Amino acid sequence: MRAVLKTNDPVVLTYAANVLSQEGIESVVFDAHASVMDGSAGFLPRRLMVLDDDFARADTLLRAAVPEAM
Repeated sequence: MRAVLKTNDPVVLTYAANVLSQEGIESVVFDAHASVMDGSAGFLPRRLMVLDDDFARADTLLRAAVPEAM
């Protein structure tokens, strides 16, 4: 798996996951609870992960859908 997006913005993360899902690309959010463990309240970015085989297509889709987050 590879990180296709890193962000602290939960809205961008949810939107990006939805864009990928609509195109048939499965994604998983890593580090969703990491900030709670260290007490930083959202300081650590969350990573949207996709399979290596889907990375190039996912990257292209997200660069078009959320260019400011890439």
